[in-house]
Amino acid sequence: MVDERTDAELLAAHVSGDPQAFNTLIGRHRDRLWSVALRTTSDPEEASDALQDALISAFRRAEQFRGDAAVTTWLHRIVVNACLDRLRRKAVRATTPLPDGDYDTITAPQIRLADPRDHLGEREVQLAVTEALAELPEDQRIAVVLVDIEGWSIDEAAAYLACPAGTVKSRCFRGRAKLAERLEFLRNPDGPESVTPRPSNGPEGGDRRP
Repeated sequence: MVDERTDAELLAAHVSGDPQAFNTLIGRHRDRLWSVALRTTSDPEEASDALQDALISAFRRAEQFRGDAAVTTWLHRIVVNACLDRLRRKAVRATTPLPDGDYDTITAPQIRLADPRDHLGEREVQLAVTEALAELPEDQRIAVVLVDIEGWSIDEAAAYLACPAGTVKSRCFRGRAKLAERLEFLRNPDGPESVTPRPSNGPEGGDRRP
């Protein structure tokens, strides 16, 4: 049977002790949350670990949800935060060993994560966008994900990333420009180049159309 409760009702039920409500809620949005994690980290293993961290955090912090945003927005931000935390720890580990994570004992129920081979591979356009994001420098990719995918404001992203708003704008601008160039072949979805991108032959390429 389909659970007809809203996301907010499911989260409230979880806080009240319903043992199935949280899994039902996550089941609705699992694919989207996985996509956000993968686009943010550009690494399936890191994305899987970050998403698991995020869902454990959401499970434990559900009572802190105040309803001032949609439940999906709340979940997405927890996922993005978990991804950024892992990226930062990964950068630090490159020079200084860190102890293992804090989750020695996990009381949350097991949550099935989406398999990228099953979901991201289903649509070539989605895969192309994901690959294009992965090719961006990390600072630009994170700025684009926060602002353009997750809908954070420039000021919110700047505060979280501890950098000036102008820096976030600049990273977004450069990232968008690279994405536009990389995904130019998607602009004509009805043409023969809608699936396979053109080879990069430089400015002298002769395949120009009016």
